[in-house]
Amino acid sequence: MSQISALCIYCGASQNVDPRHLEKADELGRVTAGKGVELVYGGGHSGMMGAAADGALRAGGRVTGIIPEHLKEREAAHSGVTEMIVVDSMHVRKQKMFERSDAFCVLPGGLGTLDETFEIITWKQLGLHDKPIILLNLYGFWDPLMEMVQRQVKGGYLHDDPEYLFSLANDIEDVFTAIANSKEARVKSDSSRL
Repeated sequence: MSQISALCIYCGASQNVDPRHLEKADELGRVTAGKGVELVYGGGHSGMMGAAADGALRAGGRVTGIIPEHLKEREAAHSGVTEMIVVDSMHVRKQKMFERSDAFCVLPGGLGTLDETFEIITWKQLGLHDKPIILLNLYGFWDPLMEMVQRQVKGGYLHDDPEYLFSLANDIEDVFTAIANSKEARVKSDSSRL
């Protein structure tokens, strides 16, 4: 299985969410740490952000938070992470998260999560990177988004089925399987060009 060294997660910071989502975020953090993979995330202490970071830290993993100065109080920056990088804007935050990561996992979240997700997928569509992107479809959370994507394909707004841009995973281990499959497919594709 192909290995990555750092996984970026996008997810919500709200605490008032489905408790099963918080449990899965914690599990993702623990599993990530158990595989020796650094967790890179938005730096918050609450919601799924905090649950994933805490899970990784409890399992002895390395966690890097990246948070804009103006959100340090609002998102309650996590004081226990391995490294906290404070930046001056949301744009710089997203760029740093991209630079520090080998793959991306999207958990349930709100508008900020959608913003990060659409940007990283669009960058891939434009050929700016070829890192794996996995949507963790906890309890069908991303099903409405997938229906919208299919509507875009049928309407001609997306030229191809976007399966080459991102994958869906239904559980934590599926995330790492999808990452490995994506990386292996890329290696095979690169070697076929030689």
